[in-house]
Amino acid sequence: MLTIVRHVKRKSPRAKHFKSTLKLHEIHTTKSSSILHNTYTHTLSAMLPPAGTIVFNTVGRVQYGFDVFSVHLNRHHPPSHCDHRLTDGVSINFNAQFINQQNDIVFVSERTGSPRFYITGPQNKTQPFFFHPNALFLDRPVIKNDTLYFASTHQPSHAVYTSWSTVYSTSVQTSTTVTRLTPCGEVDYSPAVSLTGKLLAVASYRSRRWETNDFRELQTEIVVFPASDPSNRVTVSQQGGWPTWSQDSTIFFHRIAEDGWWSIFRVDLTESQNSHSPIRVTPPGLHCFTPAAFHDGKRIAVATRRRESDFRHIEIFDLESQTFQRITEDINPKFHHYNPFVSLDSNHLGYHRFRGESTEGESTYPHLEKVLSPVRNIQLLRLNGSFPSFSPEGDFIAFNHDLDGNLNGGVNIVKSDGSKRWSLLKGRTCFHNSWSPTEKNVIYTSMGPIFESVWKTVQIGRIEFDPGHLTEDREEIPFKLTILTREETGNNAFPSCSPDGKSIVFRSGRSGEKNLYIVDAVEGEFNGGIRRLTEGKWIDTMPCWSPKGDLIAFSSNRHEAGNSEVFGIYLVGPDGSGLRRVEVAKGAGAGESARERLNHVCFSRDGEWLLFTANLGGVSADPVGLPNQFQPYGDLYVVRLDGTGLRRLTCNSYENGTPTWYHGDFALSTQASQDSDHVKGAFQEPLWITFHN
Repeated sequence: MLTIVRHVKRKSPRAKHFKSTLKLHEIHTTKSSSILHNTYTHTLSAMLPPAGTIVFNTVGRVQYGFDVFSVHLNRHHPPSHCDHRLTDGVSINFNAQFINQQNDIVFVSERTGSPRFYITGPQNKTQPFFFHPNALFLDRPVIKNDTLYFASTHQPSHAVYTSWSTVYSTSVQTSTTVTRLTPCGEVDYSPAVSLTGKLLAVASYRSRRWETNDFRELQTEIVVFPASDPSNRVTVSQQGGWPTWSQDSTIFFHRIAEDGWWSIFRVDLTESQNSHSPIRVTPPGLHCFTPAAFHDGKRIAVATRRRESDFRHIEIFDLESQTFQRITEDINPKFHHYNPFVSLDSNHLGYHRFRGESTEGESTYPHLEKVLSPVRNIQLLRLNGSFPSFSPEGDFIAFNHDLDGNLNGGVNIVKSDGSKRWSLLKGRTCFHNSWSPTEKNVIYTSMGPIFESVWKTVQIGRIEFDPGHLTEDREEIPFKLTILTREETGNNAFPSCSPDGKSIVFRSGRSGEKNLYIVDAVEGEFNGGIRRLTEGKWIDTMPCWSPKGDLIAFSSNRHEAGNSEVFGIYLVGPDGSGLRRVEVAKGAGAGESARERLNHVCFSRDGEWLLFTANLGGVSADPVGLPNQFQPYGDLYVVRLDGTGLRRLTCNSYENGTPTWYHGDFALSTQASQDSDHVKGAFQEPLWITFHN
């Protein structure tokens, strides 16, 4: 090409020939490129799920209102009876570390719809610090010797039931090159850097597939390697998580001791040692986790759960006297405190906690919140509520508000821009909604307690209302309620309306087993009749009717009927024909079906893709450092009907679920809604943190 250009510039006879030839070549190339482009675009379009908006719930997340705080320590006097807020009250801020002698911090914040790193500077001014464009989840930032070390999920694992969490480093000055420190095919959590910065410790899952019960305690190892040679990895403890360094010679970490108490252990590293024997540091009788070592080597800060307290608090454990100094219990006795960290001079102790409703900063959270999506044409919105369902035109969303904390919340409606909310059936216990595709004034819901036996009374209700009542000056909407199922038939739930609006498919326990039935959408089973769709001694549940009307998707444990925690995705025709399982975890190997936790399935607008929640990616962070994460599953995925094209949509440390998919996009209101809810600090501890006699 350069030779041709030179000839053209000299305008020689040969150049004229080449210029003419080049022009013909350009015309041919343009046509070829156009054909290739159209082919590529068509192929790429077939590979990607269709455009639209996905609205989903995250357990507890919208209520957190976390900020990072610190308390000044004085060895000769008790700690101050107040703590100092280091972050600015915007969004959710957590998992911080001090970065200099001025006690500035680097921390994680979700203010842009995805976890990113920020730092505080003069006057505690918050500044963006680092974000990898492909990372849906960043965590545990540590800065040492002008290098940032962190955990990220920006490189997907190509094996199901494997976490995406790996550890990376990048220069603080440039942040242009990200270096992976975790070997390919392995999983690392919670990086910690020694005092000199020469050594790193991680909680490593190695290359094992995630065990479905590891949401209680990750079965990780404590692995150490030089910062200059990440491939030189040494396992110093076969069990442990959340490492922290004292100098360059001692590592503290947490794990469950043989007597059942979460405890802190220690490993001492010396050049002469060929093996490392962990030594238990904290005594039984209380739970201790997420340690942070003081640099004097004599103390560790830990989060504790004591039998006499309902809250997690930060305490300092003196390694010499074997005594605890309680820090946060006197400051904020009714708040949980998480994940302590220590200043470079050991004079300040940090942690994150609920900032409180009276504290300056954001005190409410929106009805709908944008979340970073890995698929460009799909918008992800987190809902303050559960079981969303779009109106036919997509201008409203029906949902159940605050399902855990307000069991009598009935059915709510919110504008799809998040600007206004109304209530229906207030004072009634409801869950799972289906807006009629043909009627703007009809919503179906389950009325009764969730997660109950087959004979517990739960009924399908048809709610009719006047859409003209959805005005700014109203809060509650008048309605007409029709019960579609008989009270004596027990547990009837999870309605989904057919695209013609004439029928409802739902799950019922009336036979003694939870299977699927179809009933008339207006008359119910009283005059319209009822038809059984599936039958068997297993659980068929959470059905969804396809927009084309030809298929019904549902979750079932029929492939592992003896295990009520296992669920896969199935398809069946409305007449009961063509029943088949959607093999999502292809290539997972024999016996892997017992791992599946696939739920809340629904269709794309064209009926060619399925959206669902799953445990296929394991966990992205140590669950004991988090509140309210009770389930072993919780990320959103899409897949084609034939099980191909599996794509992960969310990748975070929360439990996401109850999604719905609409074909349009929505611009969220920038104004805070007057009926927004206040952030709350009453977080429950995970149910698996128990006490002993």
